[in-house]
Amino acid sequence: MTDSLNTVTDADFDASLDLKLERVVPVAPELVWKAWTEPEHLVHWFTPAPWKTAACEIDLRPGGKFRTVMQSPEGELVDSTGCYLVVEPGRQIVFTDALGPAFRPNATSFMTAVITIEPHGDGTRYVAVARHKSPEDRQSHLDMGFADGWGSALDQLVAYVNTW
Repeated sequence: MTDSLNTVTDADFDASLDLKLERVVPVAPELVWKAWTEPEHLVHWFTPAPWKTAACEIDLRPGGKFRTVMQSPEGELVDSTGCYLVVEPGRQIVFTDALGPAFRPNATSFMTAVITIEPHGDGTRYVAVARHKSPEDRQSHLDMGFADGWGSALDQLVAYVNTW
């Protein structure tokens, strides 16, 4: 537990609106952080295969841009631009597609993501929560394969970091 006023905690989890992936991975927390916060690393693991991340922009500060462009195997591009809400170095990132850079409202929104990284033995306790505005959006994300997709992306992060 941290004493940061900005940290989102497990107590904030709402099972009717949120989805969670929690695992311990055999990667040091500082490497998980680096993989999440540097575009040249994020593009290698962020999108579950066979999709890929074609582009990424990161302005790692509250209100800063978080943009990814995902590419389907057929070449379709899906561009998502949001902003960071919380950046607690080495510990937690919170970003949303509800707001764009400088906290400007986006026309549509799907979720807010909370990524928490904590030391755990020789590895990292990794918790990813996807928060949705309605039970229907939560169910849609679940039906799209949240657990498999976010779990595969985490596996890809671990495999990629282990090549360093």
